[in-house]
Amino acid sequence: MADPFMASIDAFVNKAKGNIEAASRGVFIKILSRLIIMSPVGNPELWKVNQTAREYNQAVHDWNEQQQSDPNNLTPKKRQLKKHARVTDSMGIKAPPGYTGGRFRGNWQVTFDEIPTEETGRIDKSGNLTKAVGDLVIGQFKVGVKAVYFSNVVPYAYRLEMGHSTQAPNGMIAVTAQEFQKFFSDAVTETKS
Repeated sequence: MADPFMASIDAFVNKAKGNIEAASRGVFIKILSRLIIMSPVGNPELWKVNQTAREYNQAVHDWNEQQQSDPNNLTPKKRQLKKHARVTDSMGIKAPPGYTGGRFRGNWQVTFDEIPTEETGRIDKSGNLTKAVGDLVIGQFKVGVKAVYFSNVVPYAYRLEMGHSTQAPNGMIAVTAQEFQKFFSDAVTETKS
């Protein structure tokens, strides 16, 4: 039985014919975009260390919502909770000083024939800069390249791929690999247009 992945590659090559480079670039751009979009961005509110604070803050919110159902707890004009009925307490969410999410998303790299070993140092919450840099690299693709690598070398990348984040419970690479055939078909169609 033939390998389904190799069968999809053969079908891609047969469909693309003379437009191999353009069609390949189209596939690579789709792969990179998908990996970046699926990449979790650190959100301290979701961290296990903040679970108690998150639950407490939610309980305070729920209490205040419940208090609004009693008209005696509302101000006459604006219909807002009176001070005596409102709980204003909360617990702080912990994060390292100056923390901002986006390091993992900013460290996706596209390389040809060589696996990267260094991080980019980029923090890119939106992923736009990472995608732009990757698209520039992909634009240099030529037939004859032996391997194209989509890599993320931050130390916790493997854990994220294995479902450590609730934002990407099935990882990014595994899900993207399942979509290769669609990417190939779409790229060939777009190249022929």
